[in-house]
Amino acid sequence: MWLLATVAFGATGLALVAYETNVLNSLELGTVDARFAVRGHERPPSNVVLVEVDARTFSELPLQWPFPRAVHARVIEDIAREHPRVIAYDVQFSEGSTCPVSANGSQPPPGKCPQAVSDETALLSALNNAEGRTVMVATETTRRGGMRFLGNVEGNAMLSEVGSHPGSALLPTEPGYALRRVGYSADGLKTFAVVSAEVAEGHRIDARKFGGSSAWIDYYGPENTLNRVPFSEVYLGHQPRGFFHDKIVVVGPSAPTLQDLHPTSTARQMPGAEVQASAIETVLRGLPLRSSAAWLDLALIVLMGCAAPLASLRLGPIATIALALALAAAFTVAVQVAFEDGRVMSFVYPLGALIFSAAGALSVQLVTVAFERERVRDLFSRFVPENVVGEVLASAEDGLRLGGAEREATVMFTDLRGFTSFAETLTPDRVIDLLNHYLSEMSDAILDHGGTLVAYMGDGIMAVFGAPIAQDDHADRALSTAREMLTVRLPRFNAWIREQQLGEGFRMGIGLNSGHVMSGNVGSERRVEYTAVGDTTNTAARIEALTKGTPYQLMLSGATKDALRVPPDDLVYVEDVELRGRRSATAIWSFANDGFEPAEGGAQAVGTPAPQADDSPSQPAASG
Repeated sequence: MWLLATVAFGATGLALVAYETNVLNSLELGTVDARFAVRGHERPPSNVVLVEVDARTFSELPLQWPFPRAVHARVIEDIAREHPRVIAYDVQFSEGSTCPVSANGSQPPPGKCPQAVSDETALLSALNNAEGRTVMVATETTRRGGMRFLGNVEGNAMLSEVGSHPGSALLPTEPGYALRRVGYSADGLKTFAVVSAEVAEGHRIDARKFGGSSAWIDYYGPENTLNRVPFSEVYLGHQPRGFFHDKIVVVGPSAPTLQDLHPTSTARQMPGAEVQASAIETVLRGLPLRSSAAWLDLALIVLMGCAAPLASLRLGPIATIALALALAAAFTVAVQVAFEDGRVMSFVYPLGALIFSAAGALSVQLVTVAFERERVRDLFSRFVPENVVGEVLASAEDGLRLGGAEREATVMFTDLRGFTSFAETLTPDRVIDLLNHYLSEMSDAILDHGGTLVAYMGDGIMAVFGAPIAQDDHADRALSTAREMLTVRLPRFNAWIREQQLGEGFRMGIGLNSGHVMSGNVGSERRVEYTAVGDTTNTAARIEALTKGTPYQLMLSGATKDALRVPPDDLVYVEDVELRGRRSATAIWSFANDGFEPAEGGAQAVGTPAPQADDSPSQPAASG
């Protein structure tokens, strides 16, 4: 849980820092361009017209750029005659007109020849006759917003005298020099778009709408989307009468040779005049495309950064990935829907928080599962053979929880006779040492034969063969384990007892029973143990108890004998006994000779030898 909290905090914090520092601004702006692309081409407004100096203009007019000011004056007069709402002239006239070169190669200063004076006079006259409906562009201004016009540093005053208005052509540039936004002013002068909108509307534009900086330009589509006519067509008077009436008319170059092309949100190369026209139209519509509030972006970052770690508390890795993908898809759709509704939400930073947190949560889950799996493997390998552990984990639902399953198995119970009273004569540490030595011997016998060591009960052991992994020869494995315990392990343990001068040794009791058992985990969420429960287990415990006070150290039920795939020759019938909890008598079998030799003066006296194998049932050696 703490690891997941660290992931959520780290991913969210990283995204918040990135958001505040705009380190992924280029990527974020790229997603805005993608939103325009998804929205697609929109129908352009009919009241906006571009008069563009295009390739057709140069083919129809025998003029070189820059055109004489008288040419521009004629176009302005032709447009103004039809009473447009505004004529936004995106051609800069900061310098005075040049005079033609004389026959001797000299050129008089600007404004000193009749042709230059005539051109400038014609332009000023055209602006004056437009009755205040013209806006002239400027790219260079003073600190106080002053501009040069026709070589005059007092260009603002000069334009004011003829009823025209200056506007700055400067737009905020962003990574890649793309033009995506329009400001209210630049270098102390209102922008070309704002002034043009004010002239068209007849009132001032509230600067507060720009949020103190700039606003998004709401492009209708890529280049050549807005309505347009060639400059030459207007100059030659070929446009229909009344075409410009009550329209927003933007005049400017579009020919590639004039190098006034710019990348935007919707185009790699859009003419500057079309960019300005889009900006003017955006301002006229009240800046419909606005950035979402910062608090919303921050809230989305926190939400997306915490979603996956919180979900992974209850969901597995696959479900966590599915949830993260679904959340990312839903967020992407929501961002696009909001964009088409006029809201530009932050996309990269919330999505980045989701991606990093989901990746972190998934890593924590996988690492935790891996560690937990190894821990379970280590722990479980102490109870079952090493080669069975992999099968157990592979057959489990998620590799960690075994669940419950019914198995046909053989249950073994063992007990060391007389150990409790014997232990009272020893120190506690000596008792533990002796007990560990005995349990190690017997546990190894169980594990070596593929059994599952279920529990230690003092000096007693419970084991099961055939669970949790099914084994067709579970009864044979259990009987072979019992034989090894009695003929190899117990004598070796008793020899060690004698070396320690603790006595001659011990007897033990082993009970086997076969049948159906329910194998799985029992306990609570805080403490889980693996066990095998059922009537088969209860009967095995009661059979082990029958060995007390008899010459038999091993007793197995008839069910176990019948389950043997290869019954040994030294099995003998003992008797049928009535066991508590069972309606019918249980047949008891044992080895003809359990291999335990008598001890003299040991911790526990040795009983009499068991009878030899016989085809007919022997006499009962112990009562039920």
